[in-house]
Amino acid sequence: MRQMFPNACYIGFTGTPLLTREKSDVAKFGGVIHTYAIDQAVADGAIVPLLYEGRMVELEQNQAAIDIWFERHTQGLTDQQKTDLKKKYARAEMLNKAEQVIYMRAFDISEHYRQNWQGTGFKAQLVAPNKAAALRYKAFLDELGAVTSEVIISPPDEREGFDEIDAEESTDAVVAFWQRMMKRYGSEEDYNKSIVNAFKNGDEPEILIVVDKLLTGFDAPRNTVLYLARRLKDHSLLQAIARVNRLYEDESGSKAKDFGYIIDYVGVLGELDQALTTYSALEGFEAADLEGALTSIHEETKALPQRHAELWDLFKTVKNRQDEEAFEQLLANEKLRADFYERLSAYAKTLAIALSSERFITETPEQKLRAYKNDLKRFVNLKAAVKLRYAESVDYRDFEPRIQKLLDTHISASEVVQLNAPVNIFDEAAFQKVVEEQGAGSEKNLGAKADMIAHATRRAINERLEQDPAFYEKFSRLIQQAIDDYRAKRLSDLEYLQRVTEIKEAVVSRKGDDLPPALNGDADAAAVYGLLRPFVANHLSDDEQAQNTAAEAAMAVWDIFRRNRKVGYWDDLDAQRRTMNEIDDYLYDEVKDARGIALSTDEMDEIIEKTMQLARHRMAG
Repeated sequence: MRQMFPNACYIGFTGTPLLTREKSDVAKFGGVIHTYAIDQAVADGAIVPLLYEGRMVELEQNQAAIDIWFERHTQGLTDQQKTDLKKKYARAEMLNKAEQVIYMRAFDISEHYRQNWQGTGFKAQLVAPNKAAALRYKAFLDELGAVTSEVIISPPDEREGFDEIDAEESTDAVVAFWQRMMKRYGSEEDYNKSIVNAFKNGDEPEILIVVDKLLTGFDAPRNTVLYLARRLKDHSLLQAIARVNRLYEDESGSKAKDFGYIIDYVGVLGELDQALTTYSALEGFEAADLEGALTSIHEETKALPQRHAELWDLFKTVKNRQDEEAFEQLLANEKLRADFYERLSAYAKTLAIALSSERFITETPEQKLRAYKNDLKRFVNLKAAVKLRYAESVDYRDFEPRIQKLLDTHISASEVVQLNAPVNIFDEAAFQKVVEEQGAGSEKNLGAKADMIAHATRRAINERLEQDPAFYEKFSRLIQQAIDDYRAKRLSDLEYLQRVTEIKEAVVSRKGDDLPPALNGDADAAAVYGLLRPFVANHLSDDEQAQNTAAEAAMAVWDIFRRNRKVGYWDDLDAQRRTMNEIDDYLYDEVKDARGIALSTDEMDEIIEKTMQLARHRMAG
């Protein structure tokens, strides 16, 4: 190329770090233009960070260790399910040593995925050492029956060697499998496409078993866990682990994937307690190039005690830790409540990571594990209670799949209060039912009932404020005053409940509206009336005359909106200008001239602006 294009500019690009011995190649291109390091990509949010855990399957039976493992990993299972699981685990004793390795790893993979990821929408890849072993993993996972899996391999090659497996038997198994796939799918292309599409977009398979295929260039954002049962090194290892660092966003648009997980069964990086470049698998790279590539899962779990303490620290002013009412009242402060939600989320995510780690489970005392789980359950219940009490909107990240899985598996989720959308105060029967359930039990819950009514009413007022400012602003001030008086202890629980109940009923029934009879049944004109009345009353001393004039003008102004309304009205500037001109003409001709009400130009402009804003919030389309 240099002979053909002696004056050309040569630019090279690589998607992975260069091995030290490869860096001499850079000189051929004239030096490095720019390096986008792995840690920078993580910091930029281009990829998610990767957590690494080395897991070893012991072949020798240690009954005491197995019993501890089972008790801590099978919480939530019935006695019958536990017995069935132990039978499947014990099956390893009947296998030869080579099969035992695969079976025990398959068993651990099955349980690890079932407990931490199943049902969350996140998927996993299992990298097997060869095609025969891949089929063994598939067979054992099917036998265990907890997770679904599929195998993606290239066509069989009789020249291939097989580790730990009898070559003749393995060759026959691989050929038979391939023939079944070709019979089912028709071609290698359709076989690959069908399984990959199901893995990327469907619920099943949950685990995709591979050997060499799909370890480079395979982009499946839901792919979150990589189980390494094969020794990889250099670029092959970096390419493989990059399969699970892709960003993933759920349907609500929030980032649901915080980490990718590398679970290593062959000791590629041991416990990752040293620099990556000290391991033979990656020793050819320079340390700076691999910075941020992998973090030990144990480093992340070290943050758990701190996040647990930070969560409790919010409630240090509550003297009695069993006083749930005191916890709820403390969280009346919106800023403190937001801080609570943030700390609870951080704690829950870290606990989920910790409980997926074999070492954390086995090395943490049972009493401490129970305390971590019980506190999560308590604070999740508290969050649900205060969201209901203070009528907050539901953020669907509350139901983040990873955290919900943690609750379902470890925290007896059936006992956790489920978060629901705030109940509508205008649905009297449904609202009263929720209020009674919230305040059931004792007199001390009168404050909780009152808070729920007060904040639900305030929420309803705020949602409708711009649709009828004159009516709702008055009650907005009243409900806030009641809340402030209660917080300042100027009202007892009972007085607070009585006052907010009266305000809620006034809002629902529109008591105190004092509407002229002509506006009964016309909520739109009534909203315009509330807006117009202060302007008219400013020029008329007779209150009854002011009411009647404002009512007549309100009906006329809203009739102008009705006449001009059309599909796409708020995208049609000509239609809006026509409406404003007609309102201006009416105010000038019928109100100012005919009625003698000396509205100024500024007042008429303000009326037009406010009625247009009101109509925008009351009219759809």
